[in-house]
Amino acid sequence: MVTILHEQIETDVGPIPRSGDGLWLSPKDLMRATGFELKPEGLCRDAICVPVPKGRHAFATDDAIDVVGFWHHLGHPVVHDETRSVWVLGTAADSRRQALESAEAPDFTLPDLDGRPHRLSDYRGRKVFLVSWASW
Repeated sequence: MVTILHEQIETDVGPIPRSGDGLWLSPKDLMRATGFELKPEGLCRDAICVPVPKGRHAFATDDAIDVVGFWHHLGHPVVHDETRSVWVLGTAADSRRQALESAEAPDFTLPDLDGRPHRLSDYRGRKVFLVSWASW
């Protein structure tokens, strides 16, 4: 058994033994771990469908998918521990950047040095530089 960590979800799966450095999973285990499903048009999740290359660069067969090959094909990082029993399927830096650019902080109110309260929502649409400090 191996553990796959993906999007804050931990899934235990049974890998399919294959040669090389990949992590081969059944289509069912790939679906449980990542949400990607093997379909005739490729590996699909929600509105995204990724065609599966054939030949030398193939990372999928009818009964197994090399998660490492697939994840690298998507441009995402993959890491594992020394024993290859825990795998982390990361998100590409560009995807994280886009998510952070569109994220909105929750509204809060804090006083300035003179005690006047300022709400974050008063600055919506403008760039705000927040500095925080903790004594621990």
